Amino acid sequence: MDKTQDKNLTDRHLVEKVLAGHPQAFETIIKNTKSLVAQISYRMINNNEDRRDIAQEVYLKAFNQLANFRFQAKLSTWIGQITYNTCLNYLEKNKIVLITPGKEETDEEVLDNINSKLDSTLSNETESVVLKNEITDILTKAVEELQPLYKTLITLYHTDGLSYEEIGQITRLPSGTVKNYLFRARKSLKETLLRNYKIDEL
Repeated sequence: MDKTQDKNLTDRHLVEKVLAGHPQAFETIIKNTKSLVAQISYRMINNNEDRRDIAQEVYLKAFNQLANFRFQAKLSTWIGQITYNTCLNYLEKNKIVLITPGKEETDEEVLDNINSKLDSTLSNETESVVLKNEITDILTKAVEELQPLYKTLITLYHTDGLSYEEIGQITRLPSGTVKNYLFRARKSLKETLLRNYKIDEL
């Protein structure tokens, strides 16, 4: 079976093909998940060379552990979880703080309001292309100032479109905790935008 056909296989069939000794199937798995792996490692790790090393380590772990995958989540989610854990190990080894302790906030109306406005800012089709590019650039720089966990959650939720449950599977955090951390991440992002760019619309 060629690579074009491989792309249409389900997670189970891809895993079965890899375990049966078809390396092109694992190449397909890499192609299907490399964006997610890059997003997580890019947000959690600052050094480009270390990011590349982590990506290689992630796929080596995934390949070696593939026989233990039980399909309780999507294959991409499982590989995302491996990526997150590998990045966590890197941060711990280098004594980099993932997130500083803070008060948990759960105001659902405030959360939904910030969520809606941030989505609108990121995807408002009525803005000119130039203005949208400027806003995107400003948001990207502001997100980079967040703590590693906040950067990761913002990216997984708003860029990759993952649900609270999917993010929770990757990070091994309860959905409620993911929601709380996202609230704090957006609040921190708003403070950065207000402080640096005088933007307080979020």
